[in-house]
Amino acid sequence: MVRKIALHKGYKLNEYGLYDKRNYQIAGKLEEDIYSNIGLSWIPPELREDKGEIEAAREGRLPKLISYNALRGDIHIHTNWTDGNNSIIEMGQAAKTMGLEYIAITDHSQSLGVVHGLNKEKLEKQKKEIERINQKMNGGQGIITILRGVEANILKDGNIDLENNVLTEFDIVGAAIHSYFSLPKEEQTKRLISAMSNPNVDILFHPTSRIIKQRQSIEIDMEKILQVSKETNTILEVDASPSRLDLQDEYIKLAIENECKLSIDSDAHDKSHMYFLKFGISQARRGWAKERDVINTLPLEKFLKSLK
Repeated sequence: MVRKIALHKGYKLNEYGLYDKRNYQIAGKLEEDIYSNIGLSWIPPELREDKGEIEAAREGRLPKLISYNALRGDIHIHTNWTDGNNSIIEMGQAAKTMGLEYIAITDHSQSLGVVHGLNKEKLEKQKKEIERINQKMNGGQGIITILRGVEANILKDGNIDLENNVLTEFDIVGAAIHSYFSLPKEEQTKRLISAMSNPNVDILFHPTSRIIKQRQSIEIDMEKILQVSKETNTILEVDASPSRLDLQDEYIKLAIENECKLSIDSDAHDKSHMYFLKFGISQARRGWAKERDVINTLPLEKFLKSLK
């Protein structure tokens, strides 16, 4: 970055390939001072990727990035009802300690047997448990609301593994791919579009299905996915788990440019995992995300009204 800034300002390299100190002296106690001295707005570290941020800083059009304490809710959480380590109430208590206002319990649905996915009957039992815990927790100091959600499985043909009359009963429905990762690009894209077009699917969890150093992203036409996301009001998740960080930052930037809604979620399988949210925020900041781009920065009532 120093080289690019210097060349922009007209400084020249000396015979040793170094900037002549006599002609290149920038002083300041803070980074902001140095940027100001060369005619730029301060560039947050997450944006220093040579992706237009210098030009934006020079022209005064850098975004005000989402802050690290902006999230009010975490809407992708697993419990020991499926493959999580902690109970619903333990996850709620941990979220309250973090200062969150609401969370969604989104355990896996029935077709994902390897993690003991929940069928209709078990989901109904979980509903009653969530209602009981909400009454208990909201009677104490500080209030947190536990939403009833599900991480429904997207089948090979793009259908969801729960009937629509079941899906309508949830506060929030996330859908995700957990199999057939190597389908051709066109087929995989149609599969996601089919799921997003379901009026009961509010959010696409970890949209590209990547696991860092373990599994490559699925092949999809991201432009079409973004178009359908906007048309159907389907949220795209920024999964904060360090093993996923999905969406990738370049896709986050494209999603914002296409006016798609985003959420930042921990995908927690343990109460300690909710602290992953900071990694998701960092990822979103790398994608130039502002607070208004992220739906779970909204208070609960506005958040729920913004869903399908």
